[in-house]
Amino acid sequence: MADYQIINPYSGELIEAYDFHTRDQVESTIAQLVEGRKVQLATPAFERSNILLKLAQLMLERKEDLARLITEETGKTISDSRVEIDRAYNTAMASAMEARAINGEALDSDAFPPMREKIGVVLWKPLGTVLCITPFNFPINIALHKIGPAFAAGNTILFKPGPQNKRSAELLVELCYAAGMDRSVLQMLIPDIDGTSYAVSHPQIQAINFTGGTAAANAIAANAGYKKVLFELGGNDPLIVMPDADLDAAVSATINQRFATAGQRCTAAKRLFVHSEVFDAFAEKLVAATEKLKVGNPAEDDTFVGPLIHKAAADEVEGRIEAAVNAGARVLFGHRREGNILWPTILESVSDDAALVAEETFGPVVPLRKFDDEGELVALINNSPFGLQAGVFTQNLALAKRLYNQLDVGLLAVNDGPGFRAEHFPFGGVKESGVGKEGVRYAIREMSYQKTLVI
Repeated sequence: MADYQIINPYSGELIEAYDFHTRDQVESTIAQLVEGRKVQLATPAFERSNILLKLAQLMLERKEDLARLITEETGKTISDSRVEIDRAYNTAMASAMEARAINGEALDSDAFPPMREKIGVVLWKPLGTVLCITPFNFPINIALHKIGPAFAAGNTILFKPGPQNKRSAELLVELCYAAGMDRSVLQMLIPDIDGTSYAVSHPQIQAINFTGGTAAANAIAANAGYKKVLFELGGNDPLIVMPDADLDAAVSATINQRFATAGQRCTAAKRLFVHSEVFDAFAEKLVAATEKLKVGNPAEDDTFVGPLIHKAAADEVEGRIEAAVNAGARVLFGHRREGNILWPTILESVSDDAALVAEETFGPVVPLRKFDDEGELVALINNSPFGLQAGVFTQNLALAKRLYNQLDVGLLAVNDGPGFRAEHFPFGGVKESGVGKEGVRYAIREMSYQKTLVI
C-alpha cells in the first residue's frame, strides 16, 4: 500500500497514491544540490533575474492548469486558486527585480581612530542550500515566496511541499526548469518524517524556510542546530471595527478575509472586535452579506466557500463551534456541515477562553466580540501567544497610531483586514507567529549573509 493518498476534499475521490522519499534519496539529492552551488556561483544576477522573469510568464501561460490542480488537491475554490496564481506571478516578478538590486555598502575605516586608510566593501552572499517547506493552503504562492528569493540570492533549493500538493508542486518545478533553473539548483522531495528530520539536521543544509504550525516549527528548531531558520507560523488575527468605521467595507473585509479559502489562512480575520455602538448594525450587515455566499463545489466559478482540507480539519472546527455554543454562544448564521464543507458561521457571546477564540481556528467561522474600552481591547488582543497581523476600521488616525504602537503584531492594516498582504512588503509576526521576515526583499536578506572585503 502506498505511503500517502491524495484525496479530493470535496468529492472524496482518490487523485493519486504514492510513496514518500527515503533518507537515502534525501542524501543523494542534497549532494546534487551541493554541486549545484557551483552553477549558481557562475550564474550572474541578471541571468537569475531573467530566469525568474521567464518563470513568471510561464506561470501565467499555465494559470488554468495550476489553478485546477490546486482546487483538486486542496478544495480551494477555482476563483481563489486563480487569484493565487496571479499573486505568484507578482512574487516571481518581485524576485526577478530584487535579484538585480542586492546591494552592499562601502565603509570608511577612518570613522574611528586610528587612521588606517581602508575601505570595507560589504556584500550579501548566499548561505548555500536552503530547505523550503510549504503548507497546503497556498501551495504555489508560498512556494514562490521561498524559491524565488532563495534563487535570487544565489542559493540552491531543496523544496518540500505539503504531501497533498504533489501534483501542483511538480508542475511548478517543471516550469522552473523550463524557465532555465538547473536541476542541480532546485530539487523537490516529499520525504517521510524520518527523511525530513534527516534533511533538517543535515550539515549541508544551511537554512530552513518553513511555513506551517508551531508544533512542527518546534521540532524543526530542536533538530536544526546552528542553521538559519525562517519560520512563518500561525496567527489569531484580530479585525477591529470602531464606531466611525465604514461598516460596509468592514463587512466586505470580514467575508473576504475569513470565509475565502474556507478560513484556512494564517492571516484570516479570526477574532472580530466590534464596538458596542455599531455592534448590532455590523452584525446585521454581516449576516445579510453572508447569506448571499454560494457554498459547495469549489470547481464552479461562483462558489465562494468550499470544503476544508480533510475530515479531521472539519471535525476540529466543528467541535470548537459546538463547544462554544454549548457554553452559551449564540449562532447568528450557519453552523451547518455537509462532508468536509462547513457553512460560513457567525457567532456572538463566545467566551474569551473558548478554544474557538483562544487558539488559532482554521475554518470559516466568525466570533463577534463586543467592546467599549480601547484599553480593554488592546489587552484582549495581546493576550494571545500569536502576533501576526491585525486590521482596524476607523477614520481616526490618532487611534490607528496608538493601536500600531500598542498591539503585539507584525502589521496593522488601517481600513483593511489582517489578511492584507503585498508580495513586496515585509511579512511576519512576533511571539509564536514566527521568526524572521518574508516578503521578497526581506526573505533574500534572511537567506543570505554579509561578507566583508577590506582594501
